Amino acid sequence: MTAAISLHRAFEQMARHRHRHGYVALVLAGGYVEAGDRGRLRVEAGQAVFHGEHESHRNEFFRTGAKVLNLPVSGRDIREAFGRVDDADAIARLAERDPAEAVQLLHQTFQPLAARLDDWPDLLAAALADAPDVGLTEWADAMGIAPQSVSRGFHRAYGTSPKRYRLEQRTLQALRRLPGWQGSMAMLAAETGFADQAHLTRAIVALTGRTPTNWRG
Repeated sequence: MTAAISLHRAFEQMARHRHRHGYVALVLAGGYVEAGDRGRLRVEAGQAVFHGEHESHRNEFFRTGAKVLNLPVSGRDIREAFGRVDDADAIARLAERDPAEAVQLLHQTFQPLAARLDDWPDLLAAALADAPDVGLTEWADAMGIAPQSVSRGFHRAYGTSPKRYRLEQRTLQALRRLPGWQGSMAMLAAETGFADQAHLTRAIVALTGRTPTNWRG
């Protein structure tokens, strides 16, 4: 992936999709709501969102549309996913000449923000990521929401079912731990909520097209 500017129409909706490589999206104008593997965010001009390898998200753009600079970044585990920069236009101008230096400048001026949306679909997304064994029926009962409403509402917000979202979160967690993993695959499967090693292997292959052995450093 090279540096690229993407232009989006007013109220455009981008279905949930996955990027093979890591990148950072820097909003130059307009904005959107992004619902992805790191939660749901309201992203505006001057703000940036990092995306790790194989992460998914969907976008709903504002009435102003959006102008977004996309820059490649390395590393699967990006801890600070959302923040703002001092001068987005300066980064965009630098990206025309040298995308790598533009990324360096973005990192130097990046200031993390904690502005994730916190409606109930977002609380469920966080629960599915943090506690892979959480029961959807039990969670819905605790929140006072009908289980069927949970599935429909979550899909509207995130573009996928809670069940699928949970599986992908488990898979991403396992994938991030594979480089340098010293234990057995069965142990990794158990620690990340999979029934067994075979289930983990199928999930990683489905997500990345490669076996766990290919990812294990």
